[in-house]
Amino acid sequence: MPNSIAHSRRRMAARAELAGSALCFGLMAILARKLTLPGMGFTAGHLAVLRFVVGALVSLAVFGLIPGLYRPSNYRLLVSRGLSGGAVVVLYFYALAHIPAGEAGILYNVFPVIAVVMSLALFKERPTIHLWLAILAASLGVVLVLSQGHLGFGLGRGELAALAAAVFAATSANAIRAARHTENAATIFFYFCLAGLPVVLPFALSPWPSLLHGGLAPWGLAVLMSLLAYGGQILMSEAYGALSVSEAAVWLQLLPVVQYILAVPLLGERATGAGLAGVLITVAGVAYGTVLGHRKA
Repeated sequence: MPNSIAHSRRRMAARAELAGSALCFGLMAILARKLTLPGMGFTAGHLAVLRFVVGALVSLAVFGLIPGLYRPSNYRLLVSRGLSGGAVVVLYFYALAHIPAGEAGILYNVFPVIAVVMSLALFKERPTIHLWLAILAASLGVVLVLSQGHLGFGLGRGELAALAAAVFAATSANAIRAARHTENAATIFFYFCLAGLPVVLPFALSPWPSLLHGGLAPWGLAVLMSLLAYGGQILMSEAYGALSVSEAAVWLQLLPVVQYILAVPLLGERATGAGLAGVLITVAGVAYGTVLGHRKA
């Protein structure tokens, strides 16, 4: 019984970690959008490189403060996770440059569903019917949030890039889940930065914003964005140590909802009826999956 109580508490903590991860990533996306506006000087490639460099430096500092925290075991899996994560960043930013953000977001956010399908073969997970319904409801809510009630897709290079990013994101999710059997979250993130940096570096060769002309404020926001990305990744990796891929998939749908809500006060974007309905449906789906989605012992 004590082990059962401890396991239940760890699962609740993991859900809180995924909610915190969604908040960090939502704020990160808001800052990234702000920093790529005309006059700020940063490109998507600049921010991707800065995100990996700051993440690696913070990881090294944390390893120095906490002896024994850095203990890699499965190097092949760690590097594979980093390469797939780098591919996600490149492909998603490419999609955003060629198609509307809402359309790119809808296509990219099918990755939790793809991740669940992958987990059926990789980990022999068997999601309950309640968990499948929760994933479906949460995904429908995300579609409403990002599409604002209007759907229209083609199949050009931007759409294909967003779908490819979703496949790599699903691969990364399962890689994290597999790595958590032998690696801690901090080590996984460090290799994500090391292996991902060479992937995104070619996209940051244009001139960087000058500290003399642009001032310290844009660079301060860029560093803050990178620190939020660090927090989001660490919390997500920690959560995968206690949750199945399928249950995590439900909670991951909170990310675009958090981003949508934060964009209203922070970027002055307008909320719509369809978007607010999507928020309610997504939250209801997450709550339904949390209460009824697990299998009884």
